Amino acid sequence: MKHARVLIHGHAQDVTIDGEFVVTAGGHRYRHDDVTWLPPVQTGTILALALNYADHATELQLDKPEQPALFAKLPNTLVGHLGTVIRPAGVQYMHYENELAVIIGKPARRVSVEDAMDHVKGYTIFNDLVVRDFVINHFRPPIKPKNFDTFGPIGPWWVDAADIADPHNLNITTYVNGELRQEGNTRDMVFNIPEIISYVSQFMTLRENDVICTGTPKGISHIHPGDVMELHIEGIGMLRNRVIAEEELLEGAMTAEVAR
Repeated sequence: MKHARVLIHGHAQDVTIDGEFVVTAGGHRYRHDDVTWLPPVQTGTILALALNYADHATELQLDKPEQPALFAKLPNTLVGHLGTVIRPAGVQYMHYENELAVIIGKPARRVSVEDAMDHVKGYTIFNDLVVRDFVINHFRPPIKPKNFDTFGPIGPWWVDAADIADPHNLNITTYVNGELRQEGNTRDMVFNIPEIISYVSQFMTLRENDVICTGTPKGISHIHPGDVMELHIEGIGMLRNRVIAEEELLEGAMTAEVAR
């Protein structure tokens, strides 16, 4: 089953997906275009992995890590399906990263690799946006490059773990303005999902709705104001977001202020 969180008439509601409709707990049905998509879970901690695909490490001319290379994505980054991504003023190189995101379903503390998947309740798509300008040794871990406002599109929904037969064999594709830019498969992760969960749980407790973003394959490229990103992961769906310039946002705010 697919689960989402949307705004309907200004009210946030948890819904399920039935084809072209979202269905409320009370059975009311709305077309996808008639709701505003929110991040599909009210997340706790969001952890992400750097360089968890060897081909991505190679395209960045870096070695693949010997253990999971973790960093945090913060709540200010989150935006739902069809939400707007803001390109910060003055940056040179901003790019998407299409990632399978794992949603934790029950607390995990010092779990074994063998038991780790018992703690997964579902999967969604995460766009781990980054300004590559700032990914230098001074910004390690990459909090600044990865955590500008709107740099964490997620959704559009999450899918029950039971509905994904093999999360380690899912095709990943990314299109920008309809052009295929990125293509990979989750089988090529350096560290697989149970290894990641077990590793993290040795030093912190993972709780329900914590999210782990599992890294991105080769195929990053520049994105610019006006671009539309479409991130697909097999068995889940497609996450779409448009990019606007920060300057455009500021100009709109100034125009509104003058009009008042």
